[in-house]
Amino acid sequence: AGLTTYFHPGINLKKIHAYSIKLYEKLEEETGQPVGFHQPGSIRIASTPTRVDEFKYQMTRAGWHPTEQYLITPEKVQELFPLLNMDKVLAGLYNPGDGHIDPYSLTMALAAGARKYGAQLNYPVQVTNLNSRSDGTWEVETPLGIIQAKRIVNTAGFWARDIGKMIGLQHPLIPVHHQYVVTSTISEVKALKTELPVIRDLEGSYYLRQERDGLLFGPYESEEKMKLQESWVTNGVPPGFGKELFESDLDRIMEHIEAAMEMVPILRKADIINTIAGPITYSPDILPMVGPHQGVRNYWVAIGFGYGIIHAGGIGKYLSDWILEGEPPFDLIEVDPNRYGKWTTTEYTAAKARESYGFNNIVGYPKEERFAGRPTERTSGLYDLLKSKCSMGFHAGWEQPHWFYKPGDATGYKPSFRRTNWFDPVGREYKQVMEKVGVIDLSPFGKFKVKGTDSVKLLDHLFANVVPKVGSTNISHMLTPRGKVYAELTVSQLYPEEFMLVTGSGSELHDLRWIEEKVTRDGYKVEIENMTDEMGVLSVAGPYARQVLQKLTNEDLSDTSFKFLQCRHLKLSNIAVTAIRISYTGELGWELYHRKEDSVPLYGAIMEAGQKEGIDNFGTYALNALRLEKGFRAWGAEMNCDTNPLEAGLEYFVKLNKAADFTGKQALKQIKEKGLKRRLVYLILETDNVDPEGNESVWHNGKARKDCSSCYKKSVIGNTTSGCFSYGAQQSLAFAYVPMELSKVGQKLEVELLGKNYPATIIQEPLVLTEPTRMRLQRKGESPKI
Repeated sequence: AGLTTYFHPGINLKKIHAYSIKLYEKLEEETGQPVGFHQPGSIRIASTPTRVDEFKYQMTRAGWHPTEQYLITPEKVQELFPLLNMDKVLAGLYNPGDGHIDPYSLTMALAAGARKYGAQLNYPVQVTNLNSRSDGTWEVETPLGIIQAKRIVNTAGFWARDIGKMIGLQHPLIPVHHQYVVTSTISEVKALKTELPVIRDLEGSYYLRQERDGLLFGPYESEEKMKLQESWVTNGVPPGFGKELFESDLDRIMEHIEAAMEMVPILRKADIINTIAGPITYSPDILPMVGPHQGVRNYWVAIGFGYGIIHAGGIGKYLSDWILEGEPPFDLIEVDPNRYGKWTTTEYTAAKARESYGFNNIVGYPKEERFAGRPTERTSGLYDLLKSKCSMGFHAGWEQPHWFYKPGDATGYKPSFRRTNWFDPVGREYKQVMEKVGVIDLSPFGKFKVKGTDSVKLLDHLFANVVPKVGSTNISHMLTPRGKVYAELTVSQLYPEEFMLVTGSGSELHDLRWIEEKVTRDGYKVEIENMTDEMGVLSVAGPYARQVLQKLTNEDLSDTSFKFLQCRHLKLSNIAVTAIRISYTGELGWELYHRKEDSVPLYGAIMEAGQKEGIDNFGTYALNALRLEKGFRAWGAEMNCDTNPLEAGLEYFVKLNKAADFTGKQALKQIKEKGLKRRLVYLILETDNVDPEGNESVWHNGKARKDCSSCYKKSVIGNTTSGCFSYGAQQSLAFAYVPMELSKVGQKLEVELLGKNYPATIIQEPLVLTEPTRMRLQRKGESPKI
């Protein structure tokens, strides 16, 4: 149907959408090829109070982006689309620059533009085989001969899976049957002076737009009714399939047709003249897979586009910039192909594609969980023991406890834009860690072993921090050539020239690919082993953590013997662990790395040993509150490929004076010399029943929004990166990026949450001192406040 929209609930994918639209606007002028681009705008319809909340939630994420988006009244909706039945319309989310484009004409124009600038296009040409050469280049075999290539990019649409199989990759993709219907001329449409905006009726789960003097209507059926082309996954795309279509099935979409006729009554008297049913390739989470692929040199992908038209222009630009510059132009971790792994089976892909298609228009809540295809084979050793005691979250294939139940709690997943059933239990777990001792399963961490004669040299050039000594651990960052934060890892030197690297669950293969590329490019003599699936991790944290663990070992765990940021091998209840004295809670704690099969006995021994101390479980929601109170940054929020470590407040971990010329060092020196334009600040907020999550608009001298682009953009000066309720301070807390001139402690700002601006004040971080800092101050005779 060729829909184009500026809207996206994510952050940087908005940039992809915006670039595509701006490119399509000038294509005809640049190439001489008409593209049939219509920009009548689009309106998402809210017909429930929850939808109105969702629109307010999305508006606060649009305020700090340049594209136009407005929350409009029912009266404005009717003015823009006079043929609607307004009985259920409560509000609209309006994007003025949206519209639709003819896909065939767009393709021909892009091809004409490519030729104009020197590209050579040959089609149809089948790829029959791919050969990777020892120097990292490729041979692409075709019936017309072999093409030599420095790198290849798989952009093969619903053939992408077949291409991947040629080199042993099982790309998690599956074709979905998508139908849309075109009507004959409708007199009321023909009489209109201006083209109708595209309508998206979210409760009815369909889009509707004008097509000449009629209407075009496309639904998304429920996961029970929608159809997958599963035979293509097992047998490949049938030879010769190209412009053919599937057989249509109006019975499958009848309930959506009825919903559309209720919302747009003139549809009742329209004749259907055409029903289109074609394949759309879905990834499990409906987001595409874009970028270089881990484990295969110089093999890139741009596949799995559920919304190919709106992504096409922006992704082409994004990929070419990345290839030319050696790093992505901005962060798009959510479309990294390496978010999937061997755990992504065909059964999982099919279950998630059904869910993603059926959920196309459901309410997008914060902390959203979707349950199809779960659990995968990627469960920690404790999953069976804990699954009935907690609300599990999904992290890169893993199940990980978000929060734990107690008698009287409202259990299960109950999403909301406001505080919901997990709020009080998370406060209970927070108190558990601050006052007693808690245990958390951190097995989803990405875990790599790096060893060899060049291991120290490799890590010295990869990381901005110094290489830790044997028996020590530090926090280290890999930077891009432009000085952006590509990754954050903990680095421990276990033995001479043998290291353990640990990263977040969602960054495992993202980080591993970057390290492997450095090793291959510069010829380092090292071995890298990915231990993620074989190794379990338990963290024990809280003031009684040492007392509990000391009962299980003869090793001296005292502060003088086992210092903060030290690591060593020891036995707990006769189970071998690598213990690191570190905790993302900021409290006294250890991370215990062990064989996955030892997780249950280790956990059992710890829980039994801690009975007297009142030991209990805690989950990742409490962990997030604890880390935010301590001012700990998180990769993917406070730092990523959009930020440099200086503006993120990571100077302590960046050693610009070390001898090694680490990646990004020269760029960082220039950034420091020029001075920062913005920096990360620490905010407390005066809120009610809603807390910041991250990516909300930050205002200065903010005025109420008006229905024009220039009225309010002036006041939006930054964005939050993450936030939560501080159970220690009993108020909301957030990190945010703001201009340098507005970054001083005491500065008054506002943070927009659900359509309302709440007062915020920049405070000195952290809100709560870490346990090592408190101990240090106590030794000096000071009495630090918690």
